[in-house]
Amino acid sequence: MAKLTALLIGMLLTCSLLLVTSQHRARKAFIELERAQSTARKYEVEWNRLQFEQTRLAKHSLIDAAARRDLKMQPVSPERTLYVGAPAPAVSITPAPAASAPALPASPAQIAAARGAR
Repeated sequence: MAKLTALLIGMLLTCSLLLVTSQHRARKAFIELERAQSTARKYEVEWNRLQFEQTRLAKHSLIDAAARRDLKMQPVSPERTLYVGAPAPAVSITPAPAASAPALPASPAQIAAARGAR
């Protein structure tokens, strides 16, 4: 009977130590989970802030104002705009004489006139 009692006391101590160890591991795992969730929340807040900032910086009015203010850029007037047309495709197989190249139109009116003449 004494052997059985000693065996039961030994098993009881072993089980109680295993219980304490498993509870300690569970607490450590829970603390680690809480830290990971906290870090994930911080990253989510940072991600939302960066998305908002990207949206704000991509607005046309902000880009336009920065270009005018910092780079001293101005909109191009129609008088300063040069329109370049594509060369007409060659009709014959023989090469055209290289004496003079056709002049490129410089305005929308000249482009329209050149298209109407073809």
